[in-house]
Amino acid sequence: MWPEDADALVARQHELAGLRQQAWEPPVGDACVAGCWACFPRGYSGPGEAGDAAHAAAVVVCDGRPVDLAVRRGVAGAPYTPGLLALRLGHLLENVTRALTWTPDVLLVDGTGRDHPRRAGLALHVGAELDLPTIGVTHRPLVAEGAWPDEHRGASSLLRIGDEVVAAWVRTRPGARPLVVHPGWRVGLEAAVELVLGSSTGRRTPEPLRLARQLARGARAEDVETPAGS
Repeated sequence: MWPEDADALVARQHELAGLRQQAWEPPVGDACVAGCWACFPRGYSGPGEAGDAAHAAAVVVCDGRPVDLAVRRGVAGAPYTPGLLALRLGHLLENVTRALTWTPDVLLVDGTGRDHPRRAGLALHVGAELDLPTIGVTHRPLVAEGAWPDEHRGASSLLRIGDEVVAAWVRTRPGARPLVVHPGWRVGLEAAVELVLGSSTGRRTPEPLRLARQLARGARAEDVETPAGS
């Protein structure tokens, strides 16, 4: 069960941040990598509200090709509040990932991990609920700071909160803005960076996340006149 209010979520985040996690060992050879994504109707502005219509999608990619996908319609659990994104999206991302018939080795989430005021962002939280290794991929850090990496593909630089390394800038495409890669549930920083780079050949966004985003937006476009909650 996902927390239903901010106080309960904060308590759960503190609990998750303190849990000892068994380190995930990437498989020998190519991993099957999933991405999950949720989107809201076009034209929304501001933090939104609980009950906002949403579409979520998940895609599994193995050996460079999609092998499984799922789409689910739902509603947001809360408005957007920095540091409390799990209230708005957590259940949606869990539900659509559980709808997959193919269990991936690792899941990419549009959310943070340790780069969070309580060191337990959405990517880490989703992984804990699913008991699945996760990596967060975002366009910018939430709390952490650090210089941008060099311009060549594969360049990275550390992001810190104080003296603690919590994530990394990673250049997945030369000349394009770097992404932030966040170790999530059971995944260390080095493995997270390598996996994101391996899933981003030729594009800025890792392919599983790109396909999930495309699928969720396509479902939204086909469902623009469907009442929320139907």
